[in-house]
Formats: sequence, C-alpha cells, structure tokens
Amino acid sequence: MVIDILRGQNQIGGSIIAVSTDNTKIMLDVGINLDESEKVEIPQIKGLFCDGQLYDAVIISHYHSDHIGLLNYVLRDVPIYMGKQAYEIVKASNSYIGKSIEFSHLEYGDGVSFQVGELLITPYKCDHSAFDSYMFAISDGYKTVLYTGDFRANGRNDYELLLSKLPKVDALIVEGTMLSRETFQHNIYEESLEDIAIGAIKKYNGPAFLMASAMNVDRIITGYNVARKTGRLFLEDLYTAGIMDAIGKDVPAPGTEGVKVFMTGGDKQYELLKKYAHCKIGKKGIAHTDFLMCIRPSMIHYLKRLNEIYPFEDGILFYSMWKGYQEREDMKEFLDYMKSKGVSVHTLHTSGHADIETINRLLDKVKPKMIVPVHTENPEWYLRYGVPVLLKDTGVVL
Repeated sequence: MVIDILRGQNQIGGSIIAVSTDNTKIMLDVGINLDESEKVEIPQIKGLFCDGQLYDAVIISHYHSDHIGLLNYVLRDVPIYMGKQAYEIVKASNSYIGKSIEFSHLEYGDGVSFQVGELLITPYKCDHSAFDSYMFAISDGYKTVLYTGDFRANGRNDYELLLSKLPKVDALIVEGTMLSRETFQHNIYEESLEDIAIGAIKKYNGPAFLMASAMNVDRIITGYNVARKTGRLFLEDLYTAGIMDAIGKDVPAPGTEGVKVFMTGGDKQYELLKKYAHCKIGKKGIAHTDFLMCIRPSMIHYLKRLNEIYPFEDGILFYSMWKGYQEREDMKEFLDYMKSKGVSVHTLHTSGHADIETINRLLDKVKPKMIVPVHTENPEWYLRYGVPVLLKDTGVVL
C-alpha cells in the first residue's frame, strides 16, 4: 500500500491524499486551499480531474471546503463516497444560494465497512465542527492506515467511544491544525460554552444574537439550549433553518418547540418561508418577544429595519466564529453597527480541531508504526513519539 500526499502537507487545508495498491487507487478528500474561495485553481491530477479515470473512488471525510471544494471538478466516472447527513447539508446549503451539485455520491455509515477494489474501508464517526465527520481505517489485508480527517474531543460526540473502536495501525495520517498555534491550549468543551453564554446573557435586558456558521451544528444546538434555558425564542434565518431541516433529528429543526423561522427579504425568500408557515415569525412578532437570533453580516440591512421598531440597547451578540474573520470589511462594518446600537459583543468559541491531549490519546490507542502529518504547519511536533514521521512527502510504501 502506498500513501501519497498530493496536497495538504505542511499547510492547513487543501487536502488531497492518495492511497493505492497495485490495482486500486483512492483519494481521501479533494479540498481547495483556504485562500481559494474567490478563484479556484484545479490541480492537474491525471485520472482524477483530467485525462480519463484512474481513481476507483474519492472518499470524503467531511463537508468543509478545504476537504470537498473540488468535488464538482472530479471526473464523472469516479465514484464519490460521503456521509448521508453531510451530503444533505451540502445539498441544502447549495440549494439556498442557487448553486447546483455537479456530482453524485454513494453513502457510507459509521462502523460499516465497504470495499473499493483491493481496499477495505471502515468509517468511524468522529467529533468536529462539521457535522457528520469521519475517520477512515483503510486495509489491503496486510497493512492498515488510519486517516483522521479533522477531529476533536470537545464537542458532543463521545471520544472515548470512538477510541474504543479504532484498531492499531501501521500508519497514521493525522491532522495537526492546533500545533500551528503560538501557544498550545486545551479546548473548551461545547457544553461549557452553554454555561458561559447563560451566565453572560443574564446580565443584559435587551435582545441576544448568535453569529455562528449554520454548518457548525454543535454551535447552533448550543444556541438553542441557551435560548431554552433563559426563556427566549430561538430564531433561525431561512439558511440556518434549511440546514437544520436537512439533518432532521437531534437538532433544533423548524417545528421544534421554541424555534421560529424568519426571512430577511425578497420574493425568493418568501417562497422558501412558505415551507415553514407553521413556525414563521415576522419583525412585529420578533419585536414583542425575548429571543436569541441567528445572524450573519449579510443581514445588516434587515437588522437596521428591525431596529426601527425594536431597540437593541443593552443587547448581547455572541461572536462564535474564527477571530480572523473580524478583519474583513463586511464583518467590521457589521460589528461596528451593532456596537453603535448598544449591543455588547462577546466571543463564544472553541476549536473544531484536536488539542494536544486529544492527539496524545489517539496515538496511545492506535500505536502507529509511522506518522504522516497533514493539515498542519508544524509537522515536526510529531517527532516526539519516537516513530518515523513523514515530513516531506515523496510517497511512502508500507
């Protein structure tokens, strides 16, 4: 079995990882680079994006763009495997923005092995800021490789249960995003964010807002729980409602007690809102209730109209995204506007990636004979484990 890191080594994001035998070739993730959101460059990988099919499958770990951003460019004859709920989330997101999905997919399930040529692949559901994320054990009958994708232990999925299922492996392809930080920190648990938010929200008499990615499902659940425990309605915009609706269970989907759906304007949104007629709410209804509202910078004009009939003074906004986004002009404008209306901004965030303790526990369980660091700018960190570490990929044969 051969591991070949085509992209994603010594950098964060842009993951493209090949695993092959003499007769079978698969690709693990096909992501864009983090700086490619405006203009995507398609790497000329023969058999995957050009020159006829050579790969037997693309296996997707989760739906973040640095892992799936090139899916629409994969040759149509190459089968694509993706988790059921992850696909439904991508489908709902694309539908909202009017973007088509150009690929078909095959589903896999937690712990259910499937065969691609000479390779047996076993998915293991793991915790990450992307819902329905997976690790994969890949075996050719002689050697076993574990690819972690992106993972953590501080969300709502049971890390101990995951570790109990994982086999010992010959090679570990492992992320190390947090190892690039200037200071190594322990992650805050998602449940602890609820306690932090509840304590903060009680200090304010005005409205409450949550700025978080709708695809960060754990954070949306946190927002819903905070709203319920503080006697507020949880208000989902149509985009967030669509994501929750696509998942269906164990999330605050439209129709769940205490959830209302609002639109920010436009005929297209009005048509979408009809689906949620049983739980919709307008600006006048919002102005007469206590709430925690899901928001994004693009909603600034809607919030200005809402503020005309409902004062935001003594309100609180939970900023629950990567702090780097605050450098963008649209985010600066939005946050400055909210502050000017008397809203206090509080950071409410925890990482979607493994901290050192979480990585240590994984290494202790799977006991790899070789480590292949990806998704990190500090691969040398893994040298401390006393096994060979692939610091610069030239393709490794197991």
